[in-house]
Amino acid sequence: MNNSSKHILMVRPASFGYNKETALDNEFQDSLIQGANNEDVNKALEEFDKYVSVLREHKIDVTVVDDTPVPSKPDSQFPNNWFTTHSDGTIYIYPLRPVNRRTEKRQDIIELLEMCFHVSSVTDLSPLEQEGKFLEGTGSIIFDRVNKIAYACLSRRTNAELFKEHVEELGYTPILFDAVDENQKPIYHTNVMLAIATDFVVICGNTIIDQKQKEIIWSSFKDSGKKIIDVSFDQLRNFTCNILEVTGLDNQKYITMSTKAFNAFTEEQKQIMEESTKVIHSPIDTIESVCGGGTRCMMAEIYLDEQLFQ
Repeated sequence: MNNSSKHILMVRPASFGYNKETALDNEFQDSLIQGANNEDVNKALEEFDKYVSVLREHKIDVTVVDDTPVPSKPDSQFPNNWFTTHSDGTIYIYPLRPVNRRTEKRQDIIELLEMCFHVSSVTDLSPLEQEGKFLEGTGSIIFDRVNKIAYACLSRRTNAELFKEHVEELGYTPILFDAVDENQKPIYHTNVMLAIATDFVVICGNTIIDQKQKEIIWSSFKDSGKKIIDVSFDQLRNFTCNILEVTGLDNQKYITMSTKAFNAFTEEQKQIMEESTKVIHSPIDTIESVCGGGTRCMMAEIYLDEQLFQ
């Protein structure tokens, strides 16, 4: 069984730009930019389109939905934060902390999924935003779908109580921990310090300062038969953990990443990944620097069964 999906949904941005609200806790956004000019917008669209082309060249099934220009949504290209799908036919919509990202949640995208796939239920957790409880999809939650374990680092965007309640409802064992960067600031999203593939994990172990928590996590990986690729803070800053395993229509497993991330891995680390997957990458430097998100953030995995039309 694979940990990865054969179908990916991506949103092509219409209002790409620097988001001052998310920059309050997203240390990956370049604070010197403070905006995006026309050249940046054009570069971002070129990067997005090229990345989609690279995925499709490798027989990865990608659905691209165009962002709506109104209201303006500078982070619309990161749909993984607001919804997840699951093999039992369920869809969950999540409570987002940044107020100006909440308009990314689009009913027409949910309706598209309902039209094309078997959907048993749609659960909207957005009302919890009014209670100050946030859980930002697969930014907050890293699913080991093979072993039914869910990992999350605690932050202002990841509520501990909601995380545990949600993943247990999905049938997963929750593992919650604290993670900080080299400046002792909390890691805002789990998916910038941890990625889980079928046969290996990529993690920045230095972010986990509680040794008991680290031992629990390492034991969980080893018990699950995962090889551990432990990256440095410098590699973390180059989005080496913001990567995603996907499966092509030919059942070939790929580990997808940005070119920046690819160049930051050592040859030994790449070799470990290439033992069970093929590595593919594409440059998204503008998207990474302006918005502070990588390739993993750009892909919402679709685990639903397709509708069969006569």
